[in-house]
Amino acid sequence: MKTALWSAALLMLFARANAQGVSAPWDISQTAGVLADQAARLTPVLGRLDPELWEKNGAPAAYVAQALSTQLEAGYLVDAARKFAKQPEKLSLAISTYFRMQSVETMINSLSEGVRRYQEPKLGDELVATLAANYGNRDQLRQYIADLADTREQEWKVIDSEAQRCRGDLMKLPAARPAASQTKTSPAAASPVSPASPIKITK
Repeated sequence: MKTALWSAALLMLFARANAQGVSAPWDISQTAGVLADQAARLTPVLGRLDPELWEKNGAPAAYVAQALSTQLEAGYLVDAARKFAKQPEKLSLAISTYFRMQSVETMINSLSEGVRRYQEPKLGDELVATLAANYGNRDQLRQYIADLADTREQEWKVIDSEAQRCRGDLMKLPAARPAASQTKTSPAAASPVSPASPIKITK
């Protein structure tokens, strides 16, 4: 009976979460896949960067190092998004993908200024435009994380409440009484003691 009630409570919770707008796993999985494909389009654009030309044009060494770091981070973003697409119910993968996206955004927004100044303005604009094409997917991912985190919190509240109720029920149960001890006595000890017979003295 308790199991049936507990299962019903979880089903009601999941239904309420979907009604409140939590994306279905297959929907966010598709979004993650599109995000990964769009992030992969950064690779050929980043491959056209020419850090050696930047150095000749007086670019700081930090820009050269940042170009390599951005290429690596873009690859990490693609990998994270594809892993999340396969397991959309995992909040940790969703958060990892979102953080990777933020990192790539920060790097490219900074790097694009150097590209415009030390290589070619159009290439810098193309880099930013390729990144911006993923903003819609990023926003959907951010909303999904917020909704999923709220759902997980509600689940834990239900679990904690049920655990507390069960603990209370156990506390109300009567304590078990110790079994009465039975001492076995020997037949000799159990029989009454007869009075001693008088001793006759003969002369």
